Amino acid sequence: MNSENMVGLTAAAGFQIGVRRTITLSQEKAWELLTSPQGRKLWLGETPTILFEKGYAFCTKEGINGVLRVVKPNEQLRLSWQPASWAEASTLQIRLLPAATPGRTTISFHQEKLDSMQRREEMKVRWEAVLKRLMELKIK
Repeated sequence: MNSENMVGLTAAAGFQIGVRRTITLSQEKAWELLTSPQGRKLWLGETPTILFEKGYAFCTKEGINGVLRVVKPNEQLRLSWQPASWAEASTLQIRLLPAATPGRTTISFHQEKLDSMQRREEMKVRWEAVLKRLMELKIK
């Protein structure tokens, strides 16, 4: 299969994946959910503490390392994201987008610089599961 036919492969950013869901929460409440200890544990992993500030470096209990590159409260997080088993870091971007219906927000996970189609598929499954669990957490 040549690279032109490979789903999710870009010339500049390697393999990438994007997953999104719309949730019945304002952008502010969606940000609170995402950055709360329970929400954060779903997408990032266990961290004793994390400061949502540009340049903050983290390492989770699960061995994921990274640095926050962009922090726009209620709108966007962009960070390097590298599990211990990966040779290279990927870039993860989480955006909170206003939905057409007031009081609803689309949560978007976009990850690039993935090293293979298999890794892309693994991350697609992961981010879909994270969004499902965030929706469930919101209901509680």
